[in-house]
Amino acid sequence: MTRTSAKKLIADVLDPGSFQSWDQTPQYRNISEEYRASLARAREKSGVDESVVTGEGSIDGKRVAVVLSEFSFLGGSIGAATARRIIDGIHRATDEGLPLLISPSSGGTRMQEGTPAFALMVSITTAVYRHKDAHLPFMVYLRNPTTGGVMASWGSAGHITYAEPDALLGFLGPRVVELTTGRSIPAHIQSGEHLSEKGVIDGVIPPEQLRVSVSKLMRILAAPGPHELEATAEVQTVGGEAPNAWESIVQTRKHDRPGFSHVLAAIGEDNVIELSGSGDGRTSTAIRIALARLHNKPVVLIGQDRHQQPPIGEVEMGTEALRVARRGIQLAHELQIPLISVVDTPGAELSAEAEEHAMAGSIARTLSELVSVDVPTVSVILGQGCGGGALAMLPADIVLCAEHGWLSPLPPEGASAIIYRDTEHAPAMMEKQGVQAAQLLKAGVVDRIVPEQDDLVESVLAHTEKALWDLETAPQRVGREQRMRHYELLADRLS
Repeated sequence: MTRTSAKKLIADVLDPGSFQSWDQTPQYRNISEEYRASLARAREKSGVDESVVTGEGSIDGKRVAVVLSEFSFLGGSIGAATARRIIDGIHRATDEGLPLLISPSSGGTRMQEGTPAFALMVSITTAVYRHKDAHLPFMVYLRNPTTGGVMASWGSAGHITYAEPDALLGFLGPRVVELTTGRSIPAHIQSGEHLSEKGVIDGVIPPEQLRVSVSKLMRILAAPGPHELEATAEVQTVGGEAPNAWESIVQTRKHDRPGFSHVLAAIGEDNVIELSGSGDGRTSTAIRIALARLHNKPVVLIGQDRHQQPPIGEVEMGTEALRVARRGIQLAHELQIPLISVVDTPGAELSAEAEEHAMAGSIARTLSELVSVDVPTVSVILGQGCGGGALAMLPADIVLCAEHGWLSPLPPEGASAIIYRDTEHAPAMMEKQGVQAAQLLKAGVVDRIVPEQDDLVESVLAHTEKALWDLETAPQRVGREQRMRHYELLADRLS
């Protein structure tokens, strides 16, 4: 297995000559002569004075703080002096308002220092969350190997997490697991590639490409300057006769109707970073999340991808998909950037497995988090809005609905089957239930209708940008209390 040194990572990622060390001479208390000799040998072997290197540099001229493990120094292990250096580096990054890139390569606690050093993982994690509380980007690049307390604390706390190719990553190394339990772990399970597939980390990239990825993330998350806060152009409004409910349902069921992937494509690859799964081992392409730069502002996008779901695709929108959505909501809160949710689903998964994994509870939790999140929110009914799966991602400060978008408690044919024991009455029932955009607007369920006469995706993006601008210039419309009041008034209005 290859091991990338801290020195090489600095050369690969930072602008040439920009690195400035923040490290102070490490201090050790009451250590044995044997341990002192081990430290001396480690310094000679590694060329560094401790198992982490901290400092700052620049990427494309933009300042960034770094905390980088050095595995060749006692296996990158963490002792009291190491922890103090990491904490000081994170605190300085926070105080100076810098994005932070950490890159662990460690087996965890330094055995020579025992349990007290183990407990310092909590102290490091506390510093990480102070940085995140300041709404500053926190990026993790896991290097080979990262296991033990490091992986179980600050190594798993990133807003976005990548790993180097073929890295061994896990709670405990395979040898320790086998000797402790008598059971072995298949080699591929603890690879970064496998963990990316399972939604634990966001991807695998070689060290030579990390610079590009970090630069892109910093650019997407950069705060807009005063000169960028200009109102978007007035957007086109809906004209002519509104479509009837069944016409809209037929339109939104067409395979060639644009979906969430088309929205991401229209924003542009240079302005989108798609994340992989929930970050805690669940993944689903039925709901996708991305960091994006929209109209020169950072946003989080969470979108239901109808083309991945039956009958077009094969991925049911199960509880894991809603867990992915909730990661996006949490990310918007931690970074304090607007959240855009896109509703477009034929419905949540209906199965015994979905029931056993608390589908109803997953919908409820997603609803609750969307109502409560403390950032500007815009929801877009892009097409099909079927059942609780659609409702889960509906609440927002401003709700937009495409001209043919619709929202129904059940699939049309299912509603007809309940009342008439057939599916032939579905068109009439949908008209009567007021599922189409015009009726949703009249009822106060949505705030604006997005016309579809021209390019649907461009129209959606233009209206979304206008909605964000409206919320930015009227902050009293944003937040939990406003949303709660809005939906309480909706109940009064419809009762």
